[in-house]
Amino acid sequence: MKKLIIFLLLSGIIFAATSPQIPTVNLSLSAPSSPKQLVTTMNIMLILTILVLAPSIVLVATSFVRILVVFGFLRQALGTPQSPPTTLLVSLALVLTFFIMEPYAKQAYNHGIKPYMENKIGYDTAIKRSIKPFKIFMLKNTREKDLALFYRIRHLPNPKTPNDVPLTILVPAFMVSELKTAFEIGFLIFLPFLIIDMVVSSILMSLGMMMLPPVMISLPFKILLFILVDGWDLIVMGLVQSFK
Repeated sequence: MKKLIIFLLLSGIIFAATSPQIPTVNLSLSAPSSPKQLVTTMNIMLILTILVLAPSIVLVATSFVRILVVFGFLRQALGTPQSPPTTLLVSLALVLTFFIMEPYAKQAYNHGIKPYMENKIGYDTAIKRSIKPFKIFMLKNTREKDLALFYRIRHLPNPKTPNDVPLTILVPAFMVSELKTAFEIGFLIFLPFLIIDMVVSSILMSLGMMMLPPVMISLPFKILLFILVDGWDLIVMGLVQSFK
């Protein structure tokens, strides 16, 4: 028994002596010792900031707002406020947004990010080249009336060229213009379903069925009409082609 205890003690001592040391992690913050180190730190902070603001950037600078609002109008027009689920509509809107914005994202990467990573251009030039494709997209899909509205609010002179439009003016004008376009598309979507609701309501009133909700009767007919005309293909095609 004593030999067994001595053997276990010796084994523990040997294992402790040969066990690997756990490395320590230093999380302390220190001032940069060189300009290069400062630039590296600022780059990391900028990347983290962009990742945090990515959802907001998708909302204010892409086609996401128009697509999501139109899908909301479609769901209300069909009379199914909870189907398809909101999560599914948001996911579909994101997928279509990536599909529409892919060419602009490639231009931003090829002309701005990639040359900067290869040390061919400077920091400021990379930012300007990366923003330019998205700025072109927003200018193409923004009404001049909406741009003029925010220029009048700021009491600024009209820009001479599209490149002179600052993002502080372009972004709110683009969002207002997107909401206007989405409401116009939503009105066109509502029309055929509204006609079905009116016809069903008139028939029920003529039959004296005042207590029967017209929505309960018209819903199957609206879904059938949407299926017969291949509604999802029409909506998606119309949305994608609505962007210049």
